[in-house]
Amino acid sequence: MKFNKVLDNCKIYEAGKPIELVVREYGVDTKDIVKLASNENPYGTSPKVTKKIQDISKNMFMYPDDSMYELKEALANKFKVTSENIVIGAGSDQVIDFLVKAKCDENSKILMSKTTFAMYEIYGRQAGAEILRTPDDQHNLEQFEAMYKEHGADMIFLCLPNNPLGECLDTKDVYEFLEKIDSETLVVVDGAYQEYAAFKDSKKRIDPADLINKFPNTVYLGTFSKAYALGGMRTGYGIGQVDIIKTMYKLRPPFNISTLSLAAAIEALKDEEFVNECIKLNFDEMKRYEEYALNKGFSYIDSYTNFITLKFEDKYISKEVAQNLLERGIIIRDLTSYGVNAIRITIGSEEQNTKVFKVLDEVLDELKK
Repeated sequence: MKFNKVLDNCKIYEAGKPIELVVREYGVDTKDIVKLASNENPYGTSPKVTKKIQDISKNMFMYPDDSMYELKEALANKFKVTSENIVIGAGSDQVIDFLVKAKCDENSKILMSKTTFAMYEIYGRQAGAEILRTPDDQHNLEQFEAMYKEHGADMIFLCLPNNPLGECLDTKDVYEFLEKIDSETLVVVDGAYQEYAAFKDSKKRIDPADLINKFPNTVYLGTFSKAYALGGMRTGYGIGQVDIIKTMYKLRPPFNISTLSLAAAIEALKDEEFVNECIKLNFDEMKRYEEYALNKGFSYIDSYTNFITLKFEDKYISKEVAQNLLERGIIIRDLTSYGVNAIRITIGSEEQNTKVFKVLDEVLDELKK
């Protein structure tokens, strides 16, 4: 059977391996598995959210409020925009899909960093667009500018902070770059990990209202999957000028997030104290990984997220390290598919991280022999 030819060049997104797979394939007991591959919040969701879900579960037979009025109003108040500036998606991934479909076709070009979130390219190729990547793994705005001047671009993706590496540009530098971009080029600023970056360094903080007002050709992306610990609820959002948002609504299917997802996101926004405590614990534990890497003699990327990238250079092969950890029940992310000899580890709880260090010591000692 023949299918759309643009799909011939599309890769399948590789999600972090689920706990169930490790149980099946390696016989590891569920209680002994530590999953730190998908950048989930290890402290779980707010107890207030859990209670809300229990209360509203009796309404699961009903469709959700498709206007998403309460959630959009809550986000509008938080970010000092209007509800007309907001679109809700099944994760921010779906908003990326809307944006690419709205802007790109087989004659389009999309510019992004060499190593960044895989779905930018996947959605771009689904639209038939040409993918342009900068030479450096991390975001280098001089390279972005040079490639933009040479090749042009219909869309640009800036992942701030960047997944899967963890680095983050200063807002001042981002704004200076955006001033050089034509108003017909759509720039997507992916802030999936912005809560972490803003907590660690105010110079990295992106204000969505300020961004879209200064640069009407931009869209800011946010998610409830990371700091708000709602990865399983699949709720994200885009903030942009009204004309862009209206265009995305032409692509949005009805009831694209569930009744429970909607309720969970609304309630999560009410408990910022819980979120901030989780973020603080995240960076306290991240220091342990930084010290571990230094003691072992390999480098790490200074991270503004809830994960850290450990680079092995020529000391170890990341694929081997990741596989050996997996067989022992430690699920992390090997970055070989991104062309980087490194592993990405979600910052877990104190107990989880202590176990990771113990098992990683064993693996590195074995691979050294």
